[in-house]
Amino acid sequence: MKSVFFVVLSIFSLVALHSQTIDKSGKNIKERFLCPDGFERVQARKGSFGEYLREFPLKDFGSPVLLYNGEKKRSNVHVSVFDMPLLETDLIQCADAVMKLRAEYLYREKRFDEICFHITNSMEVPFSRFMNGERVMVSGNKTEWKCGFKKGASRDIFEQYLRFIYAYAGTLSLSREAKQKALSDIEIGDFFIFGGSPGHVVLVLDVAKNRDGKKIMLLGQSYMPSQEFHVLKSFENISPWYFVEDDELRTPEWTFEKGCLRSFD
Repeated sequence: MKSVFFVVLSIFSLVALHSQTIDKSGKNIKERFLCPDGFERVQARKGSFGEYLREFPLKDFGSPVLLYNGEKKRSNVHVSVFDMPLLETDLIQCADAVMKLRAEYLYREKRFDEICFHITNSMEVPFSRFMNGERVMVSGNKTEWKCGFKKGASRDIFEQYLRFIYAYAGTLSLSREAKQKALSDIEIGDFFIFGGSPGHVVLVLDVAKNRDGKKIMLLGQSYMPSQEFHVLKSFENISPWYFVEDDELRTPEWTFEKGCLRSFD
């Protein structure tokens, strides 16, 4: 009977802590997810990728995660959903969504020369070459550039570029090109990744710390099949915040080993 009491008490405690860290009326990460007592958000430079993620619009609280075909995701692993439209094909999975968010940020800032990803065969594919009227022709595992296509940085050309990246890049290519990062240096916009088939990646959406230097983070993901990008629940008693610890990272649908933190920079 005593054990049942403590289980019930723990459940009520988690619910109470959960309600203290979420403002359901909030329209973005910064407004909706409040810092637990004793923690403050780390500073994000104005115009940075971190600020972009903190201010990214969220769908109304309670919205389900939708798959590319309009069906609802069956497993309930999220606390919020990014207001970011999907393609009606199974293309934007975990790594694709992370690369899309990074590319969309750089595109908004008109930093076109920095939009560049490798595909799985290790070929580098910069957006600048699409802007120059070039496209990649694929035959099996062979790829080559061809000229004579529409030039410019218009949205339709950018969408062509993204669709190519979705189709031919993934966790394996992203893990190879990303820079390894120490947990002590974690920033918004970093990501935990396991490159493989299958592999997985989760994006760091926010970071906060207390006076003792203890850090916590919010994480987001897409998954298989293609689905809306969503903020993850956590197993911690300050859900949806995760403790930043030098140990394996356990998320609802994947466990990452130590040393999986990477950065775009």
